[in-house]
Amino acid sequence: MSTQTHPDIRPGRLSPDEYLRRFSDANPRMTPAQALLEAERCLYCFDAPCASACPTHIDVPSFIRRIADANLRGAARTILDSNPLGGMCARVCPTEVLCEQVCVRNTQEGKPVAIGRLQRHAVDAVLHESATALFTRAAESGKRIAIVGAGPAGLACAHTLSRLGHAVVMFDARPKAGGLNEYGLATYKTPEGFAQRELAWLLSIGGIEVRNNWKLGSAAQLATLRQEFDAVFLGLGLAGTHQLGVPGEPFSGVQDAVDFIAALRQSSDLSTLPVGRRVVVIGGGMTAIDAAVQAKLLGAQKVDMVYRRGAEQMPASKAEQEWAQTRGVTIHHWLAPVEVLGIEGRACAVRFERQDLVDGKLVPSGEFETFEADMVLKAIGQQMLSSVLADAGVALTAGRIATADDGATSVKGVWAGGDCRAGGLDLTVEAVAHGKQSAQAIHAHLTRAVP
Repeated sequence: MSTQTHPDIRPGRLSPDEYLRRFSDANPRMTPAQALLEAERCLYCFDAPCASACPTHIDVPSFIRRIADANLRGAARTILDSNPLGGMCARVCPTEVLCEQVCVRNTQEGKPVAIGRLQRHAVDAVLHESATALFTRAAESGKRIAIVGAGPAGLACAHTLSRLGHAVVMFDARPKAGGLNEYGLATYKTPEGFAQRELAWLLSIGGIEVRNNWKLGSAAQLATLRQEFDAVFLGLGLAGTHQLGVPGEPFSGVQDAVDFIAALRQSSDLSTLPVGRRVVVIGGGMTAIDAAVQAKLLGAQKVDMVYRRGAEQMPASKAEQEWAQTRGVTIHHWLAPVEVLGIEGRACAVRFERQDLVDGKLVPSGEFETFEADMVLKAIGQQMLSSVLADAGVALTAGRIATADDGATSVKGVWAGGDCRAGGLDLTVEAVAHGKQSAQAIHAHLTRAVP
């Protein structure tokens, strides 16, 4: 195979109307009639497996029954009481492997109740209201908590603490709060600025201050927070990315998929975003799926997603894999990158070596395959930048923060949750659960500390 001689990365591959069409809501909200019919399929199980499967333990039968009774406000309150980011989770949570997988309708009939879509239907109905219209804050406690990271874990922690009467100051390195919800998810999953609309609703509870463009860069900063606040919660996420470590990686046209997605999310005009005619995405997780699909939607002629193991080992769910394939992405398995090929400093192809599985380990086969690529997107995992935490005496496990079940770290008065916490699933809904758990633990700690 001969590689192309003129790498082609440019913006404006589509008409303005086509950009709007392609990046419209991937799963539009149900109509009232559709929601009623779907809600009536629920069996309202006692000790429902769907509620147990949800990391935030939403009372699924209860909120669905309220939808069936045309009480959307009551349904939303049930959801948001357990999960203050219930709107976003309804859009991005892998319900097919959580609540819907264990739905009795699914185990008996092969077709679960559409729990995620019903959840969205209810929550969207009340986001125009203030959070105080649904929830009442407790009396001011006089306690102040610092939260580092305004992503899902931090936001859930902040909202829970505020409801308990505490004052919260959130510190975030980005210009906008929201973390992964604002910068790291596919645009077609959360169009029309939904992340910021949900953020505005969450902050409307009161008692939460957000300070942007503040980065935790030293152990001294953490020490200062511990001195100035009654407790600290770390919801740092994973700011670092793994590198390929192969020749040619520095070539122009090679970039991290998370940066590609963030640029797309923050763009006010998609026609200005450059995309390659041929794109190769390396990785098998949700970030790889989101990057590959959006590259195709931006007008890439050919998008190849390449993973070093088989389909069953891919971190992305089967539903997400099928979503990518039905939108023009070709997924290849058992191939590991060995070199990025280039022309005059620009990437033009990626060379892969086929892998064999021997005694559970990947072994290079000596067979090679090359894919042309104007643009190469790396999505082989993220990592926490942990040197600051190590300097501050925070115990780590496999590069992430080691915690007790309630999120307490090895440093007194400091809790942690979300993707930066060791042993997690790296799911938005789990980050929310971590934030709530830590908030309750912090509240208990502060309450006990009162003379």
